[in-house]
Amino acid sequence: MNNAVRHVSSTTEQGIVLRGAQVLDGSGTAARRVDVRIVGDLIDEIGNVAPREGDVLVDLRGLVLAPGFIDLHTHSDVALLRDGRAESQLLQGVTLEVVGNCGHSLAPRSPGHPSGMGVGPAPQDEPCWNDFAGYLQALQEQRPGLNVAALVGHGALRQIVMPGALRTAKDDEVDALAALLEQCLDEGAIGLSSGLEYVPGLCADARELTRLCGCVARRGAIYTTHLRNRDLHYQAGLQEALDAAREGGATLQVSHMTPKFGAPAHAAEHMVDMIDAARHEGLDVAFDVIPHNWGPTTMASVLPAWAFEGGTAALLQRLRQPEQRARMRANPNPIWRLVAKERWDDIVLFGCTANAQLVGLSLAAIGRHRNCHPFEAIFDLLADEGEAYAGVTWVGRNFSSSDTDKLLAHPHAGVISDAITLTRDGPLSALRWSPSTYGWTARFLQRCTTARDALSLPDGVRRLTGLAAERLGLADRGRIAPRAHADLVAFDPAVLADRSSLAEPHIPPEGIVHVWVNGQQAVRNGALTGLRAGTVIKGR
Repeated sequence: MNNAVRHVSSTTEQGIVLRGAQVLDGSGTAARRVDVRIVGDLIDEIGNVAPREGDVLVDLRGLVLAPGFIDLHTHSDVALLRDGRAESQLLQGVTLEVVGNCGHSLAPRSPGHPSGMGVGPAPQDEPCWNDFAGYLQALQEQRPGLNVAALVGHGALRQIVMPGALRTAKDDEVDALAALLEQCLDEGAIGLSSGLEYVPGLCADARELTRLCGCVARRGAIYTTHLRNRDLHYQAGLQEALDAAREGGATLQVSHMTPKFGAPAHAAEHMVDMIDAARHEGLDVAFDVIPHNWGPTTMASVLPAWAFEGGTAALLQRLRQPEQRARMRANPNPIWRLVAKERWDDIVLFGCTANAQLVGLSLAAIGRHRNCHPFEAIFDLLADEGEAYAGVTWVGRNFSSSDTDKLLAHPHAGVISDAITLTRDGPLSALRWSPSTYGWTARFLQRCTTARDALSLPDGVRRLTGLAAERLGLADRGRIAPRAHADLVAFDPAVLADRSSLAEPHIPPEGIVHVWVNGQQAVRNGALTGLRAGTVIKGR
């Protein structure tokens, strides 16, 4: 008896029949041993599939077949324009990623002025677009190796409406921000992101954020936020996000919500309680975590907001003046309490061009090497980088495994990389951003294959697929079902392992065998095929 579920418009086109795998469909239900037939870019049939003449048969016995993994939070905005092969993501089963996070995006922009990007490599040339539609077109023309959706960054909106302003927005400026956001959503942005620990987002008030959330809500889009605080004032930071989303009516995704070093011991449980209370009141809110104890950011984010007044030239001048250094060092609220507590051994320089020989060393070691206080080394490193200072990155041991475990116990906790998508040769070969770049999916799923962990493998796959697609409002991604797009990954759970490390972050995982993007095989037997079948997914 044939129990196959078929696409209602099944054709005689040549298909690909994936046979013998244990299929996890992205819903969290137990695996089933069924066949999957792909026709074109869609899943055509699931069950005991009878191959048609000309079908290609792929033996997946001993493997798990799952929807392609979805990364809700990356900073690949420039990287995918520079090199769209997306090796780091494809080799770990990621078929869709979301750029434009933490308030930083490459569009909209003004000619000759910096974008609201703030992280990652700088564009090689003056960008050829101004509006969001132009950016998405440029991204599509690069033929990305995986699917890409883009948020519009709150910082980019502010850079257009009130360039260089480090203050709250006036009423007419809030109106202009809202109108520009509406335009970006019309042009394909999948939602809005904010970065309230970063310039200029840290200058926004509740009035501004609530108004923008209202725009997002009317379009059925999503609001994602990097909270204003996740250590001493974590409660105020999370409450601000919940309030803005509730009052504006928006769907809310709290980015990388794990409390940082310096938060009280009960912070993780309290944050989950706050999420549950908001959900009980009817707010559509969820959150995500990085499956790593080390988190990345830009080194310049440690500086007080006033240091950026007047633009890049003024900042670089301040970095070289001893009296200004003393003022900047006295910043009472650096982005990490690791800095305030001088935990320099727990902060590692991760990306730097002018002083590349120091990459991989802790700030304590760099201070010893330069015979200066680590804070003076920070100023030196940023000043030496010049106009590319935003590309200097570091990682801090900010998160605890116990806090991550507490958050992952929640059914609405997703998993993200917070990485930049890279390839080990070509124009991005020297770039480093996050220790999660090449191993985050395997690191997370490893824990789901051990008897000691409360998370099952079906639920772990759901966090990376069905749950993520649901947050984005994508009904045809993140699941294995007829008419869904054929974004698929076949992996061996018996050998699945993250092989990257802080010292060697660019080592692909073991156990990811095959990957299909929109029905085309992007990875075969653990190696890129060279096919680039990704597409830009636009908002509704």
